Amino acid sequence: MTPEYRKIVRDGLWDNNMVFSQNIALCPLLAVTGTATNGLGMGLATTAVLAATNGLIAFGRVAIPPEIRIPVFVLLIALVVTLVDMVMNAWLHELYKVLGLFIPLIVTNCGILGRAESFAFRQAPAAAVLDGVMMGLGFTLALVALGAAREIAGAGTLFANAALLLGEGFSFLEVKLINGYRGFLLMALPPGGFIMLGFLLAGKRLLERRLQSAVPAQPTLTPVEEAP
Repeated sequence: MTPEYRKIVRDGLWDNNMVFSQNIALCPLLAVTGTATNGLGMGLATTAVLAATNGLIAFGRVAIPPEIRIPVFVLLIALVVTLVDMVMNAWLHELYKVLGLFIPLIVTNCGILGRAESFAFRQAPAAAVLDGVMMGLGFTLALVALGAAREIAGAGTLFANAALLLGEGFSFLEVKLINGYRGFLLMALPPGGFIMLGFLLAGKRLLERRLQSAVPAQPTLTPVEEAP
């Protein structure tokens, strides 16, 4: 993998993560992350939209007039979101009944339009698709992390109803971590999402600070004084 592609991977997953670094796309993040399963489903749907729209825009960037590029981006994003919505309704109907209200709102995800404008319109198709996949996986990571934290604190379970998304073979992921736990309603509500997101952002900053402090400092060179 070339250094350019490695940077795209690292930016999408960590350095330039849409949620943990850019603090955008927070509406779907807070709306659907009542459970880790909901976060995973929304994250995978958003990843598919990001990869497809980035690829379409990169392939057609020469033919898209710069003056009307934003309306064209929105049209392409709406087209792909409609296809994803129909696919989920057809093959993941039980999960669609939970997330279906939020899937059309992917069109308004500022992170997708932002990547189309700042990256896909100026890059080759391969790099644009890789950027879409990595940005989508980074967004999925944030959704699952927040959903898992809220689900554990709110209900004492993890990946509840995972079989609806991944099939009966993945029902082993459904775990009840705290037997007899009566739940904490605040974590299931949007204010609980804000609180838990704050803890996750603080944890990322703390981890980055410790990683930076663990890197040995580079020796500084003493300037040589010129002879009089």
